[in-house]
Amino acid sequence: MGRLAIVGGHSLMDTEYAHEEHGSHVVLQRHGPPDRQTVAHRVDHVANMRSLVAQGCDRVLAICSVGGTRLEHGVGTFLAPDDFIALHTSISIYDDFRGHAIPSFDLAWRRTVLDAWSGRAADVVPLKDGGIYWQVFGPRFETPAEIRFIAQHADVVGMTMASECIVAGELGLSYSAVCVVDNLANGLGEHRLTWEEFEAGKRANQVRLFAALERVIPELA
Repeated sequence: MGRLAIVGGHSLMDTEYAHEEHGSHVVLQRHGPPDRQTVAHRVDHVANMRSLVAQGCDRVLAICSVGGTRLEHGVGTFLAPDDFIALHTSISIYDDFRGHAIPSFDLAWRRTVLDAWSGRAADVVPLKDGGIYWQVFGPRFETPAEIRFIAQHADVVGMTMASECIVAGELGLSYSAVCVVDNLANGLGEHRLTWEEFEAGKRANQVRLFAALERVIPELA
């Protein structure tokens, strides 16, 4: 068996966890190091996933900071999506007909992640099984009108996970994700979303996220 990769974004950014090295698993910050952080629409998912393959990884647990598109998916919700929408994504490692792949999460690996979380970390934070992730282009947040449209079809919204999942699958990496709702999507709250509100939600979630990972990673690795 190969190594486990933990891939994180804003949830791990500017924390000690993002810079740790481990024998049993790899931690990769998808946006790059703190002094050269890359905005969402410029993240090189192909290079990121190839680097994991080069380090002997065969499976990925992605931690994704997202906005909840419905009030029932408020700040602090942890959700393991089972599908995604990425209508404006054309990413592929191929430039020929091999790019006509059928993207999806690895179902067996996803079930392993859910079982490990349920058995070891549910008392820290419950993980919802299932939901739709909608990938937008970024780097801006969405307008209230866009969120009203997205909410008809998806539970959470983000900027990177779908592209990452597609590339991981093409490279033979089993891929599953845990989405952490750091903010209600723009237009759902009492006022328009602000960057400060997003940052506050992210910081509030980090303690529970790290506590859950401490319990889950040893089993998954």
